Amino acid sequence: MSRLAGHPFSRRTALRGGVAAAGALTLPTLAACSSGPKDAGGTTVTLGSNFSDALPKKALADAGTGFEKKSGKTLKINTIEHTTFQEQINQYLKGSPDDVFSWFAGYRMQFFAKQGLATDVSDVWKEIGGGYTDAFKKASTGEDGKQYFVPYYLYPWAVFYRPSVWKEKGYTVPKTWDEYRTLAAKMKTDGLTPIAFAAKEGWPAMGTFDYINMRLNGYDFHVSLMAGKESWEDKKVKAVFDNWASILPHTQAGALGLTWQEGAQALQKKQAGMHVLGLFVGNQFSDEERKDLDFFAFPELDPANGQKAVEAPIDGWMITKKAKNVAGAKELLKYFATPEAQGAYLGSDPNNVATHKGADTSTYTPLQKKAVELISGAQNISQFMDRDTRPDFATTVMIPSLQEFLKNPKDVDSICKNIESQKKNIFKD
Repeated sequence: MSRLAGHPFSRRTALRGGVAAAGALTLPTLAACSSGPKDAGGTTVTLGSNFSDALPKKALADAGTGFEKKSGKTLKINTIEHTTFQEQINQYLKGSPDDVFSWFAGYRMQFFAKQGLATDVSDVWKEIGGGYTDAFKKASTGEDGKQYFVPYYLYPWAVFYRPSVWKEKGYTVPKTWDEYRTLAAKMKTDGLTPIAFAAKEGWPAMGTFDYINMRLNGYDFHVSLMAGKESWEDKKVKAVFDNWASILPHTQAGALGLTWQEGAQALQKKQAGMHVLGLFVGNQFSDEERKDLDFFAFPELDPANGQKAVEAPIDGWMITKKAKNVAGAKELLKYFATPEAQGAYLGSDPNNVATHKGADTSTYTPLQKKAVELISGAQNISQFMDRDTRPDFATTVMIPSLQEFLKNPKDVDSICKNIESQKKNIFKD
């Protein structure tokens, strides 16, 4: 068993100094920001960032200031709204991208590496590898055996709640699916929205599907399904949707019109009793409110699978193939791979867990420490649907399909048939 930040491990304001950021730009505008002569002087490094919420945006600026002081270079951060960045990343990378861009480990990293849109950073790993576990290196490695990614932080998905609300109402943490549904029904009679939920961007709904699938059918089946090797018309998949449909009457009304931030705010305002989301849900809480935030593992559906799998995406950095300052970009990645840089970031955004083995965990909040325990105790770690499968399949097929299910939960057969048809066409490449 390998280690993560000192624990066992088996798997989101204004900027100061020279760190500049644009507003919520479209990617074509972003691409225009990085035009200029190849490796112009090597004194400036540009970074395309999806850290668009106020807290992570400031945290990245803090870390960037540290890089500037240490390297003597200027870091220009170009910030794009998170979902827009994901949806338009392909055209961004094929256009005139920045030197470095924020991205995700695993399948999604491998996809762009295979497309020839990322720079090999195996030489960087020769210097930083000692600070990472084999699990992280594997998550950063392309199909060709080379590294293209440097992990920065990760965060588990779980069921979040406000302990003060639960204490007042006398609720206890459910372990099984039946207990979870029973609790949701009780919350509804108590005047709460049982389960906060937002699906305007589509991707937040993926977390619920992933967990039900892993709890019901097991991690191996889930990974195989994401890889296009299983049929979406399989009765196992339909059972996932049927179980999900059973809790939809207890989820937040109007979810298809709500952003993830609005869903999280329902929990923050104590209007909702529970919320399935990543640790970044804390971005919507003040420092004081975050003391009244806790989580539990997604409930068990089949005792054979228990709660063994945890969804814990890894975020980090890649260098674009068209980078103008490759040397400076690699210097930035080496800096981001230090306990110093990860600590600087987490000092402002305590809603994630560092990836470096030497990261200082003494200042972790109780929530961060519990997150490490959850990840450490997992037998299997998934990266999240839109990272464990092809990005085109996730964006063009699964997002609209999950949204269609939320509109018409009784139309599972038709939805699964449509997904399977599109999957065959996409995965034949």
